[in-house]
This record gives sequence, structure tokens and C-alpha cells, in this order.
Amino acid sequence: MASIVIAKLHPPPPPSITGRHTLFGTVLTSTVSVPTTRQGHLVITAKATSESSESLSSPSVVKSIKNIWDTPEDRIAVIGLGIAAVVGFWAALNLVTAIDRVPLIPGFFEFVGVLFSSWFVYRYLLFKPDRKELFQAINKSISDILGQ
Repeated sequence: MASIVIAKLHPPPPPSITGRHTLFGTVLTSTVSVPTTRQGHLVITAKATSESSESLSSPSVVKSIKNIWDTPEDRIAVIGLGIAAVVGFWAALNLVTAIDRVPLIPGFFEFVGVLFSSWFVYRYLLFKPDRKELFQAINKSISDILGQ
């Protein structure tokens, strides 16, 4: 909750603001209440309310995981996949550590990173039409991922 004291405005601002829209849809509903005080000042109190936590998590994913865990013959497979994921993460971490210890490879990767970063800046960020093209490609990728 936040409160701010400002000078009285004429005409008064609207009493509430609802439905903030973002790139991914309506995320947050904000309410602004504007009570006046006797000294001729406004006290603005903003309260942010969010939707229930059920709308933030995907119920279909939770239900499918629960269904897999409830069947006894699949429980062993889920435990095996969990153990395989931990072992795979450990192996990948050790592989990256081993590559990092080789004297020439980290320098080579750093050089490749600098070259790629330079190319990306020249290709997409330097000129205005190229920035618009990058923005369109990002928006298309986001809409493809979200299935819109």
C-alpha cells in the first residue's frame, strides 16, 4: 500500500483504474482511491490486487502430473526420470568444468562470443529498420510459443 500527498487537482481524477494490459494479457488489476482531506490536499492510496493463484498455474499440467503419479506402474518411471535428470545435470556440470580447464578453449569461446555480439549489434540494433525487424521477429516467436 502506498500513499502520496499532492496538491488538489481540478477537475478531480477518476476514482479507479482497472485492468492493466501488458504484452501477455491482463496481469494485474489496480484500484486507486482518492479521498480528500480538510487541508485541500489529496491523499492517493493505491492498492494492487492480483487474481487467484489458480489462474497463474496451469491446472492441466498439474492434473496430468498427478494422474501419472497416482498410477503405481508409472511411479517407478517418474522416479527414474528424476534420478536421470539429476545425473544428467551433474554430468553436464562436470563437462563444462573440464572444458573450462583446457587452456585454449575458454579464450576461443570468448572470442566467438565477442564476434557474435558484434555481428548481432550490427545486424539488428544499429539501424532503425533492423530494430523493427527484430521486434517483429520477437513478437512472432512469442505468439508462436503462446499459440496465438
